[in-house]
Amino acid sequence: MITSAHIDDIRTQVRAWRAKGETIAFVPTMGNLHQGHITLVREAAQKCDHVVVSIFVNPMQFGQNEDLDAYPRTLAADSAAITAAGAELLFTPTPAVMYPKGLSQQTFVEVPMISDVLCGASRPGHFRGVATIVCKLFNIVQPDLAFFGNKDYQQLLVIQAMVEDLSLPIEIIGVDTIREDSGLAMSSRNCYLTDTEKAAAPALKIAIDAMAKGIKQGESIDAVTEQAQASLVAAGFTPDYLEIRHAHTLEAAQRQDQALVILAAAYIGKARLIDNLRFER
Repeated sequence: MITSAHIDDIRTQVRAWRAKGETIAFVPTMGNLHQGHITLVREAAQKCDHVVVSIFVNPMQFGQNEDLDAYPRTLAADSAAITAAGAELLFTPTPAVMYPKGLSQQTFVEVPMISDVLCGASRPGHFRGVATIVCKLFNIVQPDLAFFGNKDYQQLLVIQAMVEDLSLPIEIIGVDTIREDSGLAMSSRNCYLTDTEKAAAPALKIAIDAMAKGIKQGESIDAVTEQAQASLVAAGFTPDYLEIRHAHTLEAAQRQDQALVILAAAYIGKARLIDNLRFER
């Protein structure tokens, strides 16, 4: 696998593949990779001739009191894992490469409305940072397909909206959430959990599943949400949000809506965990 921190190196290699009429898949990451990321790389390798992966801990998407400095950096292990999964080109830029004028002078990309709710409300500016870095990476790599995990459901919708609104010639592929045997969604932040917290953490998925079951049985959104909130608190979580939304727009679910998604974020110990479940009423 070729590894480079330089934009010109990435563009040169991609151009060489393109000159042969070959297709490019892209998996953007922040590193500290787990099996969910590796699944994205494997899916990408099945769909295209070549797979490019980026590892960049993006300062623009971290808030003032968030874990930018503490975010785990595991480049050697990550590189070995994605090589085995089929990646051929790894882009590892520094903040100076991606933001040479600094964040305060950086042009940004902002997707309105859908970025302002849920995680966007809890983490102001987060999706501006996500959209900006992904747009920059898309312009550098210029892939045919780009792969994202469905666990970050709101992020996936933000990226899809950005690609559509800016007429980018890239197909966005969402890949099913990979879970541990307990049902806990795999996440780079699971490493923050103590053994006790990790044993309690599957309660998030259990609560979401119970909400979907209740809605399908005709219970009200308020009732199933209240029950789920109580179960999370009992398990040791501090809920951030727990909501049922329209699956395509993330607007508040209405009685006539059939395509729904439950989205949850909750703190347990030092970790803020997110999960979701899309379903038909």
